[in-house]
Amino acid sequence: MGELNPVMNGVEFRTRHNDYKLRMPSRSSGDYHAYENVPFPDVPPSVKSKRAVQDQIVEMREYFRAFKDQNITHRDYRPYFKPVLCYLEGAWTLSSKTLDEPFQSDHHFIDADSWFDLMDKVRFTSYTGSKSVLENYAFLPTTIYNVSDGIPQYAQWNYRIMCHPLNNDLPTKMFIKEDDLMYRFPQRKTMDQITDTRAERFHLNERDVDHYSNGKGILDDLMLQVPGKDNYQADLHDHSFDMEMENVRFNNHTLINTGYYHRYFKTLDKGAMGIKAIHRGFSDANLFVAQTTQARVAPMSTSKCGRENGRRVCHYWTTRYSYALPIEIIYMTVNEITVLCCKYSYALHMEIIYMSALLYYRTPVEFYSSGKVDKDPADTAKTGAGVLDKTGQVRMMSSSGVRIRTPSIEGVGVVRTRYPIMPVHGEGAPVWKELNALKDMTMHMNRYASLFEERPGQMSGNGTGDAPEGILHYQVTLTKHRVVLLFFATLIIALKYTLSTLETIVEDQEWSLEPFLGKWHQWHFALALCDASLA
Repeated sequence: MGELNPVMNGVEFRTRHNDYKLRMPSRSSGDYHAYENVPFPDVPPSVKSKRAVQDQIVEMREYFRAFKDQNITHRDYRPYFKPVLCYLEGAWTLSSKTLDEPFQSDHHFIDADSWFDLMDKVRFTSYTGSKSVLENYAFLPTTIYNVSDGIPQYAQWNYRIMCHPLNNDLPTKMFIKEDDLMYRFPQRKTMDQITDTRAERFHLNERDVDHYSNGKGILDDLMLQVPGKDNYQADLHDHSFDMEMENVRFNNHTLINTGYYHRYFKTLDKGAMGIKAIHRGFSDANLFVAQTTQARVAPMSTSKCGRENGRRVCHYWTTRYSYALPIEIIYMTVNEITVLCCKYSYALHMEIIYMSALLYYRTPVEFYSSGKVDKDPADTAKTGAGVLDKTGQVRMMSSSGVRIRTPSIEGVGVVRTRYPIMPVHGEGAPVWKELNALKDMTMHMNRYASLFEERPGQMSGNGTGDAPEGILHYQVTLTKHRVVLLFFATLIIALKYTLSTLETIVEDQEWSLEPFLGKWHQWHFALALCDASLA
């Protein structure tokens, strides 16, 4: 994953190139940023029981087929295709001179000696319009969060990317494809044409129709499994302003564990607007928050004073919070499928055999019917590598890392294992809400026809209206070349009334075209000459 420019609770920052590892908060320690690796699923027993590698390959293909078709009766794939929710976590941390690397990556790190050194480099690149070629700079702001006895106390923003193995299976039918017109329109691609491509972005919905979340949606259920910076041991309750923060999913006054990421809570009593549910992120529908007791997270304090029994009494609260945004769902696959083939992870390159922890090639190339897959310039995995089996023979193996889409598998096809669900920050703003509503009405006119002030209809095409303003684009067929003719509105009007030939030269492979407006149809264009020949 490359650089990101997120906004969390109003804090805009830029990340370095991420390429994060699959790591989760520690299940045994509550220490600050203690973590462990996300476990891989086991190999299915029906695959292990096969003695020949080719038989293992055939059986493993059936599990991929079952996962792609979501057919548990063919093979119960659920124990072996585990969904993992990866998220971006940010917080204000107590400032120190030592730079705190947010999380480990095999290829990238923050290339600075201190926070001030990083700030100077970011200021320079912003001032000059340059960048770190290796994308190892990050803009992480600093703020004054408190002033004590005239001395400012600083807080440093920092982030990390972590993952959480979901407790239950997540059917892929819950991923609803987003319509990103800003990508489709320049590419002139339909929704079907971006299916199973890297450009797809999704949102989660367990229902047949889209609905606005009130804290009881599938994403809320998943994020409530994700702990804040106290890790999985978190058991916290926020009673600030004498509120009892309850879980919106229950009606029995169950308190919400604020140590886990959530975006809604409800109060015992109704507020001034007559509602009980409170949204943490205000207009940001995708911001999740979690309370923490970690001393390295900057605290925030407040007080409330009033008269009780004729006396002035003040109550004080100090709390710490972190924030999270969902990034993607990754379906983990087994960590090895060649139980008999591969005993040692050695790589063969330029006739030299060597070992490296960064090389993870454990899938026989025969597993895929084709090694071809959509590539990106930022990809680091190679097509294949030589691996020694237990007899010392070199076997060609394919990379076994997490893929967006697998190469084609014989009899199965391409299988998607990563589903990006990262939201767009502006979607919570009033302008974006209006824009998205208008987009839905435009793209689904029949569905929302009753909302139009004037019923949408097709142009009559009888030529009674004015000619369209601007430029019209036409594509000539049949040809191996795409020829674009540009007609200005004023010239079209001239042709309409004079019926004369308009000569236009298009310098595309030295072609000269002479179009005219045909007499038999008012808006029919034809070519009279094409390289001095009849068209």
